[in-house]
Amino acid sequence: MEDTGTTVDAKSTKNSGVKLFHGSKSVESGLSSDSYKMDYPEMGLCIIINNKNFHPNTGMSFRSGTDVDAASLSDTFRSLKYEVRIKNDLTCNEITELLNSVSKEDHSQRSSFICVILSHGEEGVIFGTDRSVELKRLTCFFRGDKCRSLTGKPKLFIIQACRGTELDCGVETDSGTDEDIACQKIPVEADFLYAYSTAPGYYSWRNSKDGSWFIQALCAVLKQHAHKLEIMQILTRVNRKVATEFESYSLDISFHAKKQVPCIMSMLTKELYFSH
Repeated sequence: MEDTGTTVDAKSTKNSGVKLFHGSKSVESGLSSDSYKMDYPEMGLCIIINNKNFHPNTGMSFRSGTDVDAASLSDTFRSLKYEVRIKNDLTCNEITELLNSVSKEDHSQRSSFICVILSHGEEGVIFGTDRSVELKRLTCFFRGDKCRSLTGKPKLFIIQACRGTELDCGVETDSGTDEDIACQKIPVEADFLYAYSTAPGYYSWRNSKDGSWFIQALCAVLKQHAHKLEIMQILTRVNRKVATEFESYSLDISFHAKKQVPCIMSMLTKELYFSH
């Protein structure tokens, strides 16, 4: 008789008595809405980590223009009724302790959570003022099994940082919830959204006077469309704005006329609108 179970994509382990084979069952959703409930008494916290001065041992340069980003983000999210907290020049331990502490707060009266990190970075890591830390180590505090008062609620991480050292030369074109989650099991990694300033492996550009391309575009699109469009529509417009309206200018030919496109990674399970 044919086995109709669900297999797992994993390599076999030697001398293991456990078969990598699992059954599955259909689970009725019971969800009453396709959109997140955003009419809690508070919209939620927006934590902005703004790192601009780095220890010489890191080899990381001063991030000119980052204060412009922080101010723009603060204005934008305050206008959306978020409680904004800005923290400047944090070490890795301070970032870790801050987010661990925030995750332990009571978010039961809050609709969502936002964390913005403005710093240097590489693929999978961001820099405190003293060294690097894996992004996953910071976001794990807010998993569904760790931060129960945010379970089933949207958790947005906005990352303005490099993800490598590749440069995009561009190419010419020929055309210009409480009731919702009762008695329901959900994945611990659900309801996260990561909005990265650039694609994996690439530099992220920042202007010393106007701030970073990504944050400029994000704030502009949010101010214009936050009360009308869903978050993926908003971020797609941000992608287009960065991709089409910005280009680097440098006397160093290797850094001149370069392009950038942000990157969205979503584990959201519903549509997210900032209005309700």
